[in-house]
Amino acid sequence: MRILVITGSPHKQGTSALLADSFIEGALAAGHQVERFDSAFASVAPCRACDACRSHGTQCAQKDDMTALWPKLLQADLVTLVTPIYYFGMSAQLKTVLDRFYAKNATLREHPKGVCLLATCGDSETWAMDGLRAHYACFCQYMGREDRGQVLAFGVSVRKDIEATDYPAQARALGAGL
Repeated sequence: MRILVITGSPHKQGTSALLADSFIEGALAAGHQVERFDSAFASVAPCRACDACRSHGTQCAQKDDMTALWPKLLQADLVTLVTPIYYFGMSAQLKTVLDRFYAKNATLREHPKGVCLLATCGDSETWAMDGLRAHYACFCQYMGREDRGQVLAFGVSVRKDIEATDYPAQARALGAGL
């Protein structure tokens, strides 16, 4: 299976980076092909809602790092979204990438595939991820994507917090079990 992991954290050694690394480790051990796109370190501009993609056969008018992501996204059998929770939702870096899916909406919706969600949150209250859960559910429904699993890590503000939990093992198991 071809898996595309899209991360949204600006912290290369942060909590969600550890989940992404663990998931990838499990997926590779299971024999899957994995590519990673770190949106926080890419040059991806927000959608301008110019509709050039609709009038030019799904070609976005913006020429940035999404150009390299498109073929990987279209070829992936499964997409894994990885984000820290920033003010009760996904990071702006990940949201910017998802907004740009608009340019390929028709193609992406014609070929529904699987999706996973990995998220970290400093708060221990489970309601702190309700906004993300709702957004993810709408994303899956609209895109026709099947949720293949989630690891939602609570109470992990910094790397040492998550290292002391079984969340990395859960992410590894999710990747290995696909």
